[in-house]
Amino acid sequence: MNTPIVDFVRAYAQSGTARLHMPGHKGVSFLGCEPFDITEIAGADDLFHAEGVIAESEQNAAALFGACATFYSTEGATLPIKAMLALAVQNAPKNGIRPRILATRNAHKSFLYGCALLDIDVDWLCGEDAHLCACTVSADALERALRAAEAPYCAVFVTSPDYLGNMLDIAALSAVCRAHGVPLLTDNAHGAYLAFSHPVCHPIALGATMCADSAHKTLPALTGTAYLHIAKDAPKAFFEGARAAMAMFASSSPSYLLLQSLDLCNRYLATEFPEALALCAARVAGLKELLTSVGYVMLGDEPLKLTVDGRARGWDGEALASALREGGVEPEFADCDCVVLMCTPQTTEEELSRVGVALVSLPERAKVKKTHTVMAYTTEKVLTVREAMLAAHEKISVKNAVGRICAAPTVSCPPAIPIAVSGERITREHVALFEAYGIEEIDVVK
Repeated sequence: MNTPIVDFVRAYAQSGTARLHMPGHKGVSFLGCEPFDITEIAGADDLFHAEGVIAESEQNAAALFGACATFYSTEGATLPIKAMLALAVQNAPKNGIRPRILATRNAHKSFLYGCALLDIDVDWLCGEDAHLCACTVSADALERALRAAEAPYCAVFVTSPDYLGNMLDIAALSAVCRAHGVPLLTDNAHGAYLAFSHPVCHPIALGATMCADSAHKTLPALTGTAYLHIAKDAPKAFFEGARAAMAMFASSSPSYLLLQSLDLCNRYLATEFPEALALCAARVAGLKELLTSVGYVMLGDEPLKLTVDGRARGWDGEALASALREGGVEPEFADCDCVVLMCTPQTTEEELSRVGVALVSLPERAKVKKTHTVMAYTTEKVLTVREAMLAAHEKISVKNAVGRICAAPTVSCPPAIPIAVSGERITREHVALFEAYGIEEIDVVK
């Protein structure tokens, strides 16, 4: 597979052209990457008006992912998430009703920021899961929610896989959405690689209308790279308006280093990646079996994610993370329930072995009692998301927050999933969860 962006930039770097244009380093090496860091010069194309090398590279990506169209992001999955919301609102029936979206409660805070900017109301789909990061919703639950709606939603927004590796039945959910004439938007930030798994489990292949993928989380691409995918049977207006929707929220100076990373990644995905992915998935499955055999509980069903619950062996997630660090392993995320480790084909067999050695060697201790990271689903909406985010804020102690209205969605990243949503009245259950995640101060409406 060709790499038009990479080829252009390398040729330019070797051309000896005097760089009387941005950026200011003029191709002189400080970090070492500067010769390949350019801007929208002649021939380099323009990300948000792409007709040349960028458009060609994006077409390569669309073919790899089985999409009608794929659009590059150099601002992570945050940008395509906001663009999906904008497209859903712009193309919803004009019935004089404020735009409203139905979303799983474990949505990333970038979803809330998009709703605030676009003034979208949100109704929440709440799963049976007790964890902040999880929200497993069935097709039946979605059907009931859509039938009970007082007015049509402009979209349904789900997160799959979630931070713990739980994967929703996207095929079943998309069938429900189609029956109701509602587009299904998927935050697939943790699952770009699923387009190359066996069987293919990528949301676009399973019927989602649009999908935001983070390339850098699970593919060999630089931090900040991402995709917006639009399905082949999506409304034509989604494809036609996608670049404008992306440009609405994006910097006008996208990184050509990141664009080259996405471009070069296409060649790897088209050649070595599927076989390497299958081998990695087999190794991860073997490690999961080993850990299960000694008493650990493995959460989620994502092939490349290890979410380990060690409380039955006397180890909470944060203690497991400390033990892993002592063994030379840095996890992705840990809380008092579990520890999350993200693997890719670039994770070596020796590194996976370190995980096994570190966890299997831990002595069994008294069982950890059930922790209190239970999600507070029963909430009172006082303001819209936009009203709360744009209102005057003040920062107060979490201990004094009961009864106040949440302003900004305070939560660490990872997992960047709001404990209290902007506009909700804060409850004692919210406070308990804030304290469980070590959050001492929060922003509330004045």
